[in-house]
Amino acid sequence: MKEIVAATNNPDKLREIREILGTKFSILSLKDEGVSVEIDENGLSFYDNALIKAKTVTELTGKPSLADDSGLIVPALGGAPGIYSARYGGEDCDSLLNRAKLLKEMKNIENRDASFYSSIVLFFPDSTVVSAEGEAKGMILKEEQGTKGFGYDSLFFSFALKKSFAEATPEEKNSVSHRGVALKNLLKKLSE
Repeated sequence: MKEIVAATNNPDKLREIREILGTKFSILSLKDEGVSVEIDENGLSFYDNALIKAKTVTELTGKPSLADDSGLIVPALGGAPGIYSARYGGEDCDSLLNRAKLLKEMKNIENRDASFYSSIVLFFPDSTVVSAEGEAKGMILKEEQGTKGFGYDSLFFSFALKKSFAEATPEEKNSVSHRGVALKNLLKKLSE
């Protein structure tokens, strides 16, 4: 089975990647490879950031690397938090602070449409790049619902699931999530 290094320090992202791709590839963590690195995500788009992460990890390990850069896009907030989703509440914030800021920013906004977007990049040692995107449409809830998931999942009502991502089982979420769709699109490209 082909080995791919997941270019993430986020254990929740790693788990989802393994759940979705684990039957097709052996997904290694940075820890498995003995790599400890914080990569500066200074790109101007989800794709840029995913490429930066995947290329860096391939250079460090000599193995194909898969990176996901994803985030929440709220049109009523001008697309925020967007590529800054993980640090929306400030540089040293956590998911709780990010969600609190989002709820505060959305307090008096009626149009609560939102989408999660994911850009996946698979970078090979010969510099070949295969990429794919995925999107999940929904809306921002007025209060948190559900205890599963991570990040903004408890505030994101999925139109496809008719419930928040935090109320969904991992299988339900992976079947419609931005990351799930992007990874499935990547598999299609790899099989062509």
